[in-house]
Amino acid sequence: MVRGDALDALPVREAVPALTAALDAHGTAVLCAPPGTGKTTLVPLVLAGLVGGGAPRRVVVAEPRRIAARAAARRMAWLLGEGVGGSVGFSVRGERVVGRDTRVEVVTTGVLLQRLQRDQELSGVDVVVLDECHERHLDADTVAAFLLDVRAALRPELRLVAASATTDAAGWARLLGDAPVVEAAGTAYPVEVVWAPPSGQVRPPHGMRVDPAQLAHVAATVRRALAERSGDLLCFLPGVGEIARVAGLLAGMDAEVLQVHGRAPGAVQDAVLAGGAGLRRVILATAVAESSLTVPGVRVVVDSGLAREPRVDHARGLGALTTVRASQAAARQRAGRAGREAPGWVYRCWAEAEHGRLPLFPAPEIRLADLTAFALQAACWGDPEAAGLALLDPPPAGAMAAARASLTSLGALDAAGRVTRRGTAMSRAGVHPRLARALLDGPAELGGSRESARRVAEVVALLSEEPPREYGDDLTAAWRAARAGTDAYGARWRAEAKRLARTAEASAVGDGSGSGSGSAGAGAGSAAGTAQGTAGTAGRAAAATGSAGGAGRAAGGAPAGAADDHVAGLVAALAFPERVARARTAGQYLMVSGTGAVLGEGSRLRTSPWLAVAVADRGAGSADARVRLAAVLDEETARTAAAHLSAAGEEVHWEAGDVVARRVDRLGAVELTVRPLRDADPGLVRAALLDGLRAEGPALLRWTDDARTLRQRLAFLHRTLGEPWPDVSDGALLERAEDWLEPELSRARRRADLGRIDAGQALSRLLPWATGEAGRLDALAPERIEVPSGSRIRVDYGPEQPVLAVKLQELFGLAETPRVAGVPVLVHLLSPAGRPAAVTADLASFWREGYRAVRAELRGRYPKHPWPEDPATAEPTRHTNARLRR
Repeated sequence: MVRGDALDALPVREAVPALTAALDAHGTAVLCAPPGTGKTTLVPLVLAGLVGGGAPRRVVVAEPRRIAARAAARRMAWLLGEGVGGSVGFSVRGERVVGRDTRVEVVTTGVLLQRLQRDQELSGVDVVVLDECHERHLDADTVAAFLLDVRAALRPELRLVAASATTDAAGWARLLGDAPVVEAAGTAYPVEVVWAPPSGQVRPPHGMRVDPAQLAHVAATVRRALAERSGDLLCFLPGVGEIARVAGLLAGMDAEVLQVHGRAPGAVQDAVLAGGAGLRRVILATAVAESSLTVPGVRVVVDSGLAREPRVDHARGLGALTTVRASQAAARQRAGRAGREAPGWVYRCWAEAEHGRLPLFPAPEIRLADLTAFALQAACWGDPEAAGLALLDPPPAGAMAAARASLTSLGALDAAGRVTRRGTAMSRAGVHPRLARALLDGPAELGGSRESARRVAEVVALLSEEPPREYGDDLTAAWRAARAGTDAYGARWRAEAKRLARTAEASAVGDGSGSGSGSAGAGAGSAAGTAQGTAGTAGRAAAATGSAGGAGRAAGGAPAGAADDHVAGLVAALAFPERVARARTAGQYLMVSGTGAVLGEGSRLRTSPWLAVAVADRGAGSADARVRLAAVLDEETARTAAAHLSAAGEEVHWEAGDVVARRVDRLGAVELTVRPLRDADPGLVRAALLDGLRAEGPALLRWTDDARTLRQRLAFLHRTLGEPWPDVSDGALLERAEDWLEPELSRARRRADLGRIDAGQALSRLLPWATGEAGRLDALAPERIEVPSGSRIRVDYGPEQPVLAVKLQELFGLAETPRVAGVPVLVHLLSPAGRPAAVTADLASFWREGYRAVRAELRGRYPKHPWPEDPATAEPTRHTNARLRR
């Protein structure tokens, strides 16, 4: 029986007439309704004609998460007085509960995306509701873009509603073709904000790390809120690890502590949504509880103010989640959970002054995430560049280029960027393209049997939803734990493995539904697809593998453990060939991508010479990645999986201060074999020498005193007169090295040869010979200047102003300061002992004003030298008085 009272109590009912009118007139609409108004439950029932007496239609509701999809379907079925699978059903990955009479189907956006790729017209569907579109998940944005294409080209009658509590309504309205915006007034109860910042210093989140002091403060705030307020409490934390940590800190409390996240058992999720039975409840939840779910009994929310966002290191092929401050929109959503059924309170674990500095909305996933799956979906849709898709935010060009390059290496795209048959098969697997590659290629590598397909599917299922951390970092051990496990993860894993096995078996038996080309391992540009590699690995697999569930010895006499290791390593290596890694030292590895990888202490993997790294992350500022999940590997499998990264050839480069020439076989950054190279290509040697010069500078050459003087003179002329006199700074000389160091550079083979090159002779090639200015070098910047005594004194062009250091007596009678290139030299007047007595750039002024003081000071000290009263008329000399008298 329909629960009319419950339906009538939903505030969104007042907006339903405006929504249906907007859809009748425009075909699209944006529905903005506060939490708890019934937008997720009442609106789909009305649009389907199940309540309100409207025409019968089939409605698909897209939710961002599995837990929300199941909960929404159960709630709508309850309102109709039915069970799930009747008028209302749901479909999530690995689970579908629908019947012949189902008119409202709640699906995850990922399921809807797959359905659109198989049936672009979305046959039989009249209305699609995109719920919680404010969360800006990549699948949801993609689904919206595809649906708008369907409306424009195939089915203009298809109705589309974008629904959310907090969103950019104007942006969605523009995207949906200037769609009307319908707003529903909420009757949410008031929620009082209590600002509860930590009293002590708390370090900001760094990567996945959250300061334990912050979690201790959250736990203390939970205890405080329980003491101050009544009702159940909902606490928001960024991830599963933080939930477990806070749960531990709350042990012994007089309340039932429940943990809600995407991996939580269905029984726990149901218990949370069903409400309590007398004992107060503390529900620790991730962002899954922000929207779509009403948690009965909650009057208090404690918000840690933290969230998780994806980050991708495209250069290293590493993706990870990172902890960030939650947005203002998320804070509003979280606070709203406290006011669904009665007035409530939200304790925010940050200062009120910080709130205004939070971002307004969460960052769209398309800006942050790995776009490989998105790029494949776009290519399968017929828009490889995603240029024609109606998206609120375009994909970043760099991330899109990296995604397309990855897909090309996997054989999913051809050289022109178009999707291949193999790419189409990969897109239909319902897992990330990298895992789809392993799912399609793995069975062929293991001999092509249904058993091998099943085992590959089990490992792929394990990687499609990362196993709990307590399973450890050994992929094989995690596989065995999942097989034996009775926890919620194990149940989900078994269901997903069965689903994937059907795809893998179809590929293994070569019925055309796998890669579209028989054996996926050899088809359509597969990264691992050489016939030789496939045959080699398959042959070895036939001798080494056996049933995953078998005991004792596998086929060929290999231990069952070795067989599991081989399958797990093969699958991980096929999925992540850039993360194939070879040991450098105990526990430290080098991935073929060039990134270091480090195992944790105590890992059984530390003795393996090769690893296939399935999950790794690199903290900010860290050079190496931390291995979270990996499998042992042998070199032959490594070579097969990462065949597209194989290279062999001559390598000549500057290393450790000299030219190193060798012949190298490598797998990406990993050197497999190295042999010295005696007759290296001269061009490569020359390039290496230039690299050495750039690294260590012109000092590698032989610089005589004359060479250094010439460089200083040229630098002075360039500084004073500019062109055509050359710039001879280190940077300029290195940039033009090929202009002034030939032919000596082409004859050099090693560092010692550079040290024999006369830099002065080579430098003369930079003089402006073509203009004739080179002949004026000695006139403009003479190496020496003749002074009145007849001496030729060297000019020092090293300082900013040229310096002429000369004994004072040798300049008697010289009234004007000597000049070079029009610049007066700086005269250092020396005592008879050669020590500086005075410095001047104006000799005439010195003779008039400074000479008397110098004469008075030095005359008694050097009585044998002339100190005339009038130096302007005195005879210049290099000699003493006695010598002059002779």
